[in-house]
Formats: sequence, structure tokens, C-alpha cells
Amino acid sequence: MSALSTIGSRALIAGVLAAGLTVSGAGLAGAGSVNVTVTGARNDNGVVRCGLFNSPVGWREPGKQFMKAEGKVAGGKGTCAFANVPEGTYAVALFHAEEGERQVTFNVLGMPKQGVAFSNNLSITFGAPGFEKASFKVGKEPVNMSIKLIY
Repeated sequence: MSALSTIGSRALIAGVLAAGLTVSGAGLAGAGSVNVTVTGARNDNGVVRCGLFNSPVGWREPGKQFMKAEGKVAGGKGTCAFANVPEGTYAVALFHAEEGERQVTFNVLGMPKQGVAFSNNLSITFGAPGFEKASFKVGKEPVNMSIKLIY
């Protein structure tokens, strides 16, 4: 693995590090909701941690998410729900915290040990996707999506 792809892997993980424990942002003048079904978990251990980002500024940076959520894994699936989401453009970064990790860990090649994923089910072959590619619109109607973990 080249140094560039190792750096890309580390940047990829920065986004999923931001996923946290609880839904935040309650009480905002909300227009809709975002419901994420996470599929492809290799086991039912732990939780999926999801971050909802509302800007390319801070995209995938720990602590820069607009909202965060987590969901228990069962049957290879988990769910992250975001309520009171104002109309706008958003993107999701997430990871499978199999042992309750607060951040993604790496193998000797710099690749994530946990499953990671982004909205629009984008590939991570060449590193983490940009906000624009991962983004989607939220309006008054609920947004329901399925995102498959990549190990």
C-alpha cells in the first residue's frame, strides 16, 4: 500500500470517528428526518455510530457533525435516526463499533479494522468520498436510506 493510500485511509476514518452516542440537535426547527438502515455488519456485536454532516466544511472531521446517532446491531443490521433535521443538504459517515470503540482502529496497512460507510454507498477504494458525492437533500418528507458497511 502506498503512503498516499495510507493517508487516504486515515482521512477516511477521520469522518467516521465523529460518529457518537446519541441523537443531538433536538429542539431545532426541523423540517424532516433522516433514517439510516445500516446493512452488511459482519456480526451483531456492538453498535453502528453515525454522523450527519451539513457542510463540506468539517466533513468527516471528528466533532464537526451536525448530529450524531448510534444503533444496536442485530441480524447484521443497525439503524441510526436523526429527527428535526432542517431542510438542506447533508451527508452521512458511519462505522461499526463492534467492541464499543469511540473511533476506528487500523491494521498494519493503515486500513480500518471496522466496517465503514458513507451515504450514497460510495466506494472507498481511492479514499473517502467528498461531501458533494456523499450528499443528499432533506426536505419536509422523511429521508430513508440503506447504507452497506465496507470491511
